[in-house]
Amino acid sequence: MSDKSTAKPMDAFADKPIALPEGIDMESHIVATYWIEADRTMDMAVMGQVLAIEQTTGTWVPVPGETPEIRARHVAKVIGVYEAPYFEYGIPEDVKRRQYILQVAFPSANVEDQLPMMLTATIGNISLVPNFKLLDLRVPKATLAQYNGPKFGLDGWWQALGLTRDRPLLNNMIKPCSGYPLEVGAKLFKEAALGGCDVIKDDELIANMRYNDAVQRVKTYMAIEKQVFEETGEHTLYTVNVTDRLPRMFDLAKRCIDAGANAMMVNYLAVGPEAMRALADDPAINVPILAHMDLAGAYFMSPHQGISSPIIFGKISRLCGADAIVLPFSMGGKAIYMHDRFMATTRCLTYPMGNLKPTMPMPSGGITPANVADIMLSLGRDIMIGSGGGIHAHPKGPRAGARALRQAIDAALKGIPVEQYGKDHEELGIALGVWGKKTDFKI
Repeated sequence: MSDKSTAKPMDAFADKPIALPEGIDMESHIVATYWIEADRTMDMAVMGQVLAIEQTTGTWVPVPGETPEIRARHVAKVIGVYEAPYFEYGIPEDVKRRQYILQVAFPSANVEDQLPMMLTATIGNISLVPNFKLLDLRVPKATLAQYNGPKFGLDGWWQALGLTRDRPLLNNMIKPCSGYPLEVGAKLFKEAALGGCDVIKDDELIANMRYNDAVQRVKTYMAIEKQVFEETGEHTLYTVNVTDRLPRMFDLAKRCIDAGANAMMVNYLAVGPEAMRALADDPAINVPILAHMDLAGAYFMSPHQGISSPIIFGKISRLCGADAIVLPFSMGGKAIYMHDRFMATTRCLTYPMGNLKPTMPMPSGGITPANVADIMLSLGRDIMIGSGGGIHAHPKGPRAGARALRQAIDAALKGIPVEQYGKDHEELGIALGVWGKKTDFKI
């Protein structure tokens, strides 16, 4: 019989939904950082505790089952409320709304190794709060260790191509985006590969379609890949888009592997990040996976709502095993993305993050040879540069378009201005004559 008199009493603060950062074990909590704007009369420390309880143990009214012991183990805790500007003696009369950075620590026991539960906890129902945006998630090492992350990672792309890591890789997405028959795609694939594209991908708008079967594309393109390699000595990876209904996507991916696929692509937010994670974790999927970014803007484009782009593009795709991810480049082309957000995202993809391999950034979106130097100035050479129309719309065709991009990469590596290099390289010169110099970014 136990002696209750010797039982250790519960910490008087353990069940409180607020704490000092120093008062919790950071390695057993996921720390979410939010921006929130509220009425001048709002006490954000109190509001933060309401949100913390709502997202963990309780609801909008006290319930009998929410005991102090349950709260002590599972309640989230507000660990930081930072207003800017930080008023001390009173709020000026003209200030009607106040802005805060709010930090809340969620027990990792609430989410375990489940990304859906991590997102549900940190930005689930509270995503309906107006003027409230999730800016960052700090994931503890023990939680990171439960994710395999990229199977091949950044280095794996060069290794799969049999290349040394001494230049950016060139990716081409076949255009038109969709609607074309297999024989049209085959011709475009061959021309782009002969021009020097390292990776050729399906557009996100074509997957396994009745008018163009994915498995047949793999068989046809892989036969062409072999022919091109015999002619040029350069391999080409084809990222077939296996996006599909679940669980049918997994069967399609394996049929593509059986047909000879050497890479694949998935619209990871459309099918769900955990679906991509299941592909990446499957030992039968022994090829690099390219994640496509479609739907991402629905999460982050509002400055006042949603989830920040470094989480959506960066941390989530890496946690779920993307070996590379298509990103909107932030200068020139079809740029709508702020450059500092773009750089923050690429850090989430490539900087140390537990034991996860880095994910290859693939800047894309209206890129032509005129943009290559800017991309490399921003990110260096450990990247994959994506160009669709900038290759296929070259006046001399996609083979010349690919050569122009490769020549622009060579120029940047040699430190030669692209306009000067284009004088001695026909394909590049023609491309610059069509699209010109779209950016003059300097650092």
